[in-house]
Amino acid sequence: MERFSEKVVIVSGAAGALGRVVVRAYLRKGATVCALDHREGRLGQIDVGADHKGRLEVFENIDLSQADAIPSWISSVHERVGLVDVIVQTVGSFSYGEKVYELSAATWQKMLDINVNAFLNLTAAFVPDLVAKGRGKVVAIGAKAALKGGAKMGAYSASKAALLSLTESMAAELASEGIQVNCVLPGTIDTPNNRAEMPKADFSKWVSPEQIADTILFLTSPASDAITGAAIPVYGQP
Repeated sequence: MERFSEKVVIVSGAAGALGRVVVRAYLRKGATVCALDHREGRLGQIDVGADHKGRLEVFENIDLSQADAIPSWISSVHERVGLVDVIVQTVGSFSYGEKVYELSAATWQKMLDINVNAFLNLTAAFVPDLVAKGRGKVVAIGAKAALKGGAKMGAYSASKAALLSLTESMAAELASEGIQVNCVLPGTIDTPNNRAEMPKADFSKWVSPEQIADTILFLTSPASDAITGAAIPVYGQP
């Protein structure tokens, strides 16, 4: 797989279980990684590994769900790293328990803010960089639930379905600009939080963050130049 030594990669949700693995994967390939997190102090805990060849730039207190907060730090990114080449959106949130007809406005808005609006705001900020360069990659982390709704998870499924549809539309809009946009659809991700919430599950059937990171790196490499508007399933073991 190609090295990313001349690429600037922006990773949202970088302090999360998946985001950390994605950041490390790009650093090992030599990328300049802009790691975004909505809190302060967590990004300093990322273990970049002794084998990293890239450069890590940290941007904290970035709430991507709020569009009015974006302009204040876009210029900071550009001053520190220049124009972005790759956009990876790992921010996401899960909701379970409310039936559709009992769905609260707070849950619905939270799913829209984190699973949809964060993607819209991040791409609004940095897709113009890709257009200016005449090339680039965008990858969003969707979910298997985007393909079929399930009981008591209507808001989550609907928000992930919206995210998938947005990536498909964006891919069609940007194809002539030399930009590829794809969506990864993981099954249950093997994270400490998921293990704690589902202690009786068969963890061997879950997908690892490393498997998802490998897929993301492929989708943002030249090997994937012919792939755009795709929904890529990464489900782990059957």
